[in-house]
Amino acid sequence: MIWCVDDDSTIREIEVYTLEQTGFEARGFADGASMLEALKTEKPDLIILDIMMPGMDGLEVLKILRSESAYKDISVIMATAKGTEMDKIGGLNSGADDYLVKPFGVMEMVARVKAVLRRTVKEDILCDITVGSITLKETEHKVIVNGEKIELTHKEFEMLKLFIRNPGIVFSRDKLMSKIWGMDYIGETRTVDMHIKTLRHKLGSAGGQIKTVIGVGYRLENEI
Repeated sequence: MIWCVDDDSTIREIEVYTLEQTGFEARGFADGASMLEALKTEKPDLIILDIMMPGMDGLEVLKILRSESAYKDISVIMATAKGTEMDKIGGLNSGADDYLVKPFGVMEMVARVKAVLRRTVKEDILCDITVGSITLKETEHKVIVNGEKIELTHKEFEMLKLFIRNPGIVFSRDKLMSKIWGMDYIGETRTVDMHIKTLRHKLGSAGGQIKTVIGVGYRLENEI
């Protein structure tokens, strides 16, 4: 998923349209504040971020992204009419992965997006991850709660792994269906609720770490 943040609706719509036509999922935002709000329920792979925006400018948004542990690994390409070397260096030093100078060609944008994604893709390293009372051992395919092994089904394990790799991030029911059951799965979102219920039960006292966000979905927190 690629997010395009630009107060110019024409540029934003062209960016989103081009990305969708080249095989990406894309979403547009008119300002940094609305994009940061959306991050509470969804996490993109890359953000194309305009610098010159009213209110909160792109560099301010970038600083927030790089200061939050949940967002700091999101790739960011800065886009601006400024084209001097110092402007580029300033953006890159603030944590941007690349830089686009307006006006830029849409195919240049796509090429830079693909290049950044290739550079920043991370290997799916298996490891032990602990959040609160829950420890997930990926190499052994085990879950430990307060020193006790918990038996989970494959779907329950994959759901917990998604949560524990993204603590604090809210996942909608549709997003969980997509991530755990696959895009082509045909079923009802209550399937997710049923699996959450059994997962909480199996986790015992630690099940309270899986919080319901009313009207949105679920997230994993450090504390019950």
